[in-house]
Amino acid sequence: METKKPANIDEYIGAFPNDVQEILEKIRIAIQKAAPDAKEKISYSMPAFEQNGIVVYFAAFKNHIGLYALPSGHEAFQEELSQYKSGKGSVQFPFNKPMPYDLITKIVKFRVKENLEKAKKK
Repeated sequence: METKKPANIDEYIGAFPNDVQEILEKIRIAIQKAAPDAKEKISYSMPAFEQNGIVVYFAAFKNHIGLYALPSGHEAFQEELSQYKSGKGSVQFPFNKPMPYDLITKIVKFRVKENLEKAKKK
């Protein structure tokens, strides 16, 4: 994997082996469908989607995909995420288990709604 900072999500995904690229692309599509108005960007050297603030980040590692839906996105789906290794604002989806695309979609929709409500209050 390259250490050069990717300029965009295509570059980020392209730096990984084909099998990982396929998973990353499916996650990207799931996020795009769940948040069609969100803008793609690279933030903290990771793919991110932004709509009234960051909706979600995701990243590939040696043995897992990391999803970062900030603490609220993880707290709201604590039960569904309980089978995965997680931190305050992160969860790890291991490559040796099926990727939970439907759960990712639900989390993203939740975060879009949450960001919209926050933006309305400002």
